Amino acid sequence: MQFAVRTLAPDLTIASQTVDALDAADARRQVEARGLFVSAVEPVRASGLRRARGARLSLVLFSQELLALLTAGLGIVEGLEALLEKEANPGTRAVLDRLLAGLREGRRFSSVLAEQPDLFPPLYVGIVRAAEGTSDLPRSLSRFIDYQQRIDVVRAKIVSAAIYPVILLCVGAGVSLFLIAYVVPRFAEVYQGAGRDLPWMSKMMLSWGQFAAQHGAMLGAILAGAAVLAVLAWRRLARDGGIGRLLARLPGIGERVRIYELSRLYLTLGMLSEGGITIVHAIDTVQAMVSAPVRAALAGARADIESGLPLSSAFEAHRLTTPISLRMLRVGERTGDMGPMLTQSAAFYDGEISRWIDRFTRTFEPLLMAAIGLVVGAIVVLLYMPIFDLAGDMS
Repeated sequence: MQFAVRTLAPDLTIASQTVDALDAADARRQVEARGLFVSAVEPVRASGLRRARGARLSLVLFSQELLALLTAGLGIVEGLEALLEKEANPGTRAVLDRLLAGLREGRRFSSVLAEQPDLFPPLYVGIVRAAEGTSDLPRSLSRFIDYQQRIDVVRAKIVSAAIYPVILLCVGAGVSLFLIAYVVPRFAEVYQGAGRDLPWMSKMMLSWGQFAAQHGAMLGAILAGAAVLAVLAWRRLARDGGIGRLLARLPGIGERVRIYELSRLYLTLGMLSEGGITIVHAIDTVQAMVSAPVRAALAGARADIESGLPLSSAFEAHRLTTPISLRMLRVGERTGDMGPMLTQSAAFYDGEISRWIDRFTRTFEPLLMAAIGLVVGAIVVLLYMPIFDLAGDMS
């Protein structure tokens, strides 16, 4: 949040400056640290877009840069100071200023990060807190970077696989609307003047085309309203986890959605476990990152683990395993390498999901193209059927 601070310098110069801080006390503390006297602090009423831009921070990029500096031998304070010197974005500079101010007050890095939950999620704070216990922050940052990149690879594959079908649907819908709203009404005028009896299906399509031409504004408003409602419904479903529940009910896709969720769960638990966090605390950390059904299953598994049940048995009892992952978890329990085994389970299912996406797109895209071709072709054939009848009569 930004605050407008009126200051008085030692040379009795009055000035006003804008400070990005957590609250008014934090803004006052930042300004007084520069040797200025604060006379007034007021919040700045900025627009939501401006605040979002100012507080934007790429967590992976921040971790990569900080890891490079720590690996080069700099301390955490020196590394953040170096990042602050090269940063030009005011919002990011304010974030780094707050981190440095907290460290200079003698607080732990994890507690300073936890004060900005919008930028640093509990997962990130958890791995940093675990690294503070082992004094191995670079390794934990490296684990997080690898974790995030693996998640981004699978997510990018899903998005890229959905782009082409969406483009096909938009183009097909646009061509069909153009034919119905523009071409069909002009054919209808020609056929009405010919005085010939048209085929029943052609009549129906020509009637729809004339209706669309006469009520174009109304139909456009209805389509626009439907699009807005669809976007709002999609956002609400995405926020409440309804999209995942809807996909989970689709035959053939629901099991893949479940495997994808389990893969993300195993990968996160594996990273936290390798960082030195106990499995119970790791489950607490990931509770907010999973869907409601998985969250309920995790709560039950956590209670079973606390009562003395092995992780594999607890996960199996609450349907958080597959035959492959169950065997790998049991191997991890026997060898004591549960973290790496969870990570390997996630890697196994990431590969399976990628192969399934490739097979699905290779099958679905031709079928979608064929369906769009049939719709457009049917409209064109129905338009030209009266001409074919006329040509047959003339012959």
